[in-house]
Amino acid sequence: MKPSTLRLALALSLLVNLGVLGAIGYRALGDGLAPQASDAGFPGLARYLSLSADQRRSWHAAETAFVAQLAAGGDEIRQRRDRLIGEIFAEAPDAAKIEAERAGIARLQDEQQRIVIAQLLRERAMLDAGQRDRLAQLLRSQPVGVSGFEQLHRDPAPR
Repeated sequence: MKPSTLRLALALSLLVNLGVLGAIGYRALGDGLAPQASDAGFPGLARYLSLSADQRRSWHAAETAFVAQLAAGGDEIRQRRDRLIGEIFAEAPDAAKIEAERAGIARLQDEQQRIVIAQLLRERAMLDAGQRDRLAQLLRSQPVGVSGFEQLHRDPAPR
């Protein structure tokens, strides 16, 4: 396999993973979660799940740290992604630097997935059986979006 093809494959893989992770994180954030992206009238997750006052307090307390952790990891992923793209398109790409950034991003994505799962488990523990079913259904109904990189490479149909 040519080095340029390998670099492109790595970049594609990385960007698809970022897109998936971003979609999961965004949809797990809480009040911003909507059954469909086009449904601007979504009442917020707390109301959608009919949380009691105690549940709502616990929910928001757990959510604050979660959002901060996700944002910090997202910032580092963006920085590494920018360095990766810069190295891929450098005059003389350095395969070792590309691999180091790719591995760093993969490690950060793995950590963010762990953070999301831990948050969902905390939320699960706060909910009764009916609320858990509604949340699980809502999460399953979320569309998995096309990553920005993939979208850029989709040619519109000729007219």
